[in-house]
Amino acid sequence: MITIATVNVNGIRAAFRRGMGAWIEKRQPDVLLLQEVRATDEILADHLDPGEWHLAHEAAEAKGRAGVAIASRLPMSAVRIGLGTGITGDTGRWVEADLELSDGRTLTAASTYVHSATAGAPSMDEKHAFLGHVTRRLGALSSAGGLAVAAGDVNIAHREVDLKNWKGNLRSAGFLPEERAYLDRWFGELGWHDVGRELGGAGPGPYTWWSWRGQAFDSDAGWRIDYQIATDELAAAARTAVVDRAPSYAERFSDHAPLVVEYEL
Repeated sequence: MITIATVNVNGIRAAFRRGMGAWIEKRQPDVLLLQEVRATDEILADHLDPGEWHLAHEAAEAKGRAGVAIASRLPMSAVRIGLGTGITGDTGRWVEADLELSDGRTLTAASTYVHSATAGAPSMDEKHAFLGHVTRRLGALSSAGGLAVAAGDVNIAHREVDLKNWKGNLRSAGFLPEERAYLDRWFGELGWHDVGRELGGAGPGPYTWWSWRGQAFDSDAGWRIDYQIATDELAAAARTAVVDRAPSYAERFSDHAPLVVEYEL
């Protein structure tokens, strides 16, 4: 079994102060796909020992923002940074690595952090532009076949079962029809599999993000915006998908919970 976990850490330093290290020790993932790392290469290595992990990381150009990383116990044969958009706001949002399995096969893994944006604002145009680049890359990966997973904080809830208050968010960023259409294409025309939904039940939930404010966590008023999407060959090997929701508000190490998938490879 290969265990892959994806989580928006909301700052790697803050997450470790809140107990992320204990979660890693308990879970023992083989691959960690991280978003909102908000750190330098050196700070990331201070928290995830390069003697134990192979690391690939892209920090955002804006200090303290975004940042994506892959930490793998499997060797990396290649690393690809970014999607070549040339836009400053797109840095720290895509990193991809080829991981070497013990049987000689290659597993391509990508960690992505899609813009959150605001409905009707220029930031939404930036989100759509980035999603266009993501869609093209996913198309190329699916056409190549083989084992591939793209995971992370997509900042889009796909269906009504993917957020508690869907009626109140029909005009909100993250649940707009034009945003959700990208996921329709990924899981339709491009042939990717939403592993969290396929193995996690019909819903509602399980959610992966809850606001720090108010009673959202305690009342489970969340959104499912963190995904592991897999090609046909990898999805066929998926056995379990679990959201590691913290037992209590006080025990959270991020406003997101890890999505953990076991693949029999």
